Amino acid sequence: MDPSLIKVVNQLQEAFSTVGVQNLIDLPQITVLGSQSSGKSSVLENIVGRDFLPRGTGIVTRRPLVLQLINRPNPENSKNENTNSSSKEGTDENNNTEWGEFLHLPGQKMYDFERIRSEIVRETEEKTGKNVGISSVPIYLRIYSPHVLTLTLVDLPGLTKVPVGDQPRDIEKQIREMVLKYISKNNAIILAVNAANTDLANSDGLKLAREVDPEGLRTIGVLTKVDLMDKGTDVVDILAGRIIPLRLGYVPVINRGQKDIEGKKSIRLALEAEKEFFESHPSYSSKAQYCGTPFLARKLNMILMHHIRNTLPEIKVRINAALAKYQAELQSLGDSLVGDSSSIVLNLITDFCNEFRTVLDGNSEDLSITELSGGARIAFVFHEIFSNGIQAVDPFDEVKDTDIRTILYNSAGPSPSLFMGTQAFELIVKQQIKRLEDPSQKCVSLIFDELVRILNQLLQKPIFKRFPQLKDEFFKVAMGFFKKCMKPTSVLVSDLVAMEGSYINTVHPDFLSGHQAMAIVQSQSNKPIPIDPKTGKPLTNNPAQTVETPTSSSNSFFGSFFGSKNKKRLAAMEPPPPVLRASTTLSDREKTDTEVIKLLITSYFNIVKRTLADMVPKSVSLKMIRNSKEHIQRELLEQIYKNNSYEKLLEESEVTVQRRKECEQMVESLLQASEIVSST
Repeated sequence: MDPSLIKVVNQLQEAFSTVGVQNLIDLPQITVLGSQSSGKSSVLENIVGRDFLPRGTGIVTRRPLVLQLINRPNPENSKNENTNSSSKEGTDENNNTEWGEFLHLPGQKMYDFERIRSEIVRETEEKTGKNVGISSVPIYLRIYSPHVLTLTLVDLPGLTKVPVGDQPRDIEKQIREMVLKYISKNNAIILAVNAANTDLANSDGLKLAREVDPEGLRTIGVLTKVDLMDKGTDVVDILAGRIIPLRLGYVPVINRGQKDIEGKKSIRLALEAEKEFFESHPSYSSKAQYCGTPFLARKLNMILMHHIRNTLPEIKVRINAALAKYQAELQSLGDSLVGDSSSIVLNLITDFCNEFRTVLDGNSEDLSITELSGGARIAFVFHEIFSNGIQAVDPFDEVKDTDIRTILYNSAGPSPSLFMGTQAFELIVKQQIKRLEDPSQKCVSLIFDELVRILNQLLQKPIFKRFPQLKDEFFKVAMGFFKKCMKPTSVLVSDLVAMEGSYINTVHPDFLSGHQAMAIVQSQSNKPIPIDPKTGKPLTNNPAQTVETPTSSSNSFFGSFFGSKNKKRLAAMEPPPPVLRASTTLSDREKTDTEVIKLLITSYFNIVKRTLADMVPKSVSLKMIRNSKEHIQRELLEQIYKNNSYEKLLEESEVTVQRRKECEQMVESLLQASEIVSST
């Protein structure tokens, strides 16, 4: 297995960390988790062979530490150097062969590991302060040594349950969310550190690992404090997978105790004591080669290399996809402005107007296949909304039969007419024609809204998001121009309705003539009266009603305007009341005249509706739509181009400048990452 695969992932981590993105590509890595008392930090120090991690009480690891171990052969004895972490521990005498480098301090080699410890504390406090807060921003540390195997580990804060001291009340939730953020990635190998002298079923680390890896396919267990177990007990059943099975298995290790650390016991001596313990212990002697920190380091190295080899093709695909995405976004944001500002503004005005005309005419390349847009929506307003709105106006919604009867009497003047006059008909028709002005003006308003909709659609293009002041100016000028076009359009539409009401053309070829209307009414009223077969007399609905001549008051010209048949009151000739309204049902003659008037009104009103349904869209098209297409460019040139304030209009928004910078950095990092994976 080629150890350079781990170096490839390390290089990718560095490439992405320079732009502050940790989750851009899901890279293979080993994430270390465990409770605060599980010995997690000691395991890492044993693997490195150096004391370099902060120590203390409470939460010591408050930021993720991405630890990249690089095997560097000893130049003095590279041929005979054993790269296992169990062979040697760097001492002060050969300290020039071991050093650490922080990514946030490029080029600075730290040979003093106490200085590395101090820098971890300083960098942690810079993000989290000196309290016990935590941060998910990782610290990148690379350690070069001839005594380590090439490996990448992510040390996560220790799991805790109860806040202590000044810890935040929700510290358990914060740490849990941070740990889950790392271990939930499919390419993360979970290194769950557990104390062997506690019940494994209560292990916080394994419990959290099982949430994201329920089958245990990418979790490896580390059992610490094996030497502290009660006499007669061991972890053989756990190692055999009979308790909580893990596909990658368990590795028992022994860390230095607190007394050893305070006594400055070296890790080299601790590893020798660990080896002696497993070789001499009756439960582990037969499996001693599979126990201890050196075996753990070798196993992690092999697991990580296999995992990287399996996931590398997918990583290449994701890098190329992300690169294409950010390159396209960078192209849409455009380059920094170079050239004459006036020509840029002129080109933008020309392109906008061409696009505006194209959308109105339905020739746009971005035609939607799921909804109507542009000119099609305007056609929908004309032929569906307005046409149906006009047709829905019923002249008899507001004019009832009794109203028509009253108008007939009022239009006759002092001399009751023998025949129905045209004055009542024209009066009613003119009143109803006025009702058509509201839907006609509504049509103008709807078309104005559609033009504004097209304007907003065009101003959503990336070029206008880039120049917000230019976008605002375009919107202001275009809206003002649309309103300028709307005013004469509204006047013309009002004139159309007024024209229809100013002259009632009773000789219109489609108009129903008076004698035709009379013939229709008479044909509808000439119904045969049923005869009683026994008596031979006509049958009526009212038994008291007779076919003899009715009283003179009910058959008189104004009979329906008098509700009393009292002869004394009639003889007294009382003056008419202040308000004289009909109080009875229509007489036969009134019914006939009313039906004739209604037929004539319906016939002529339909002619007017057809005329307006045809002429209003034409008027709107002439005054508003065509004017907009032909003259909006001139308006923009006069209001914007001749204003000479190009520099101010072309000031980019801070969001655009920042996003372009981020995309440039992202593209640069992804290009670097693409070169890295292409060389493998």
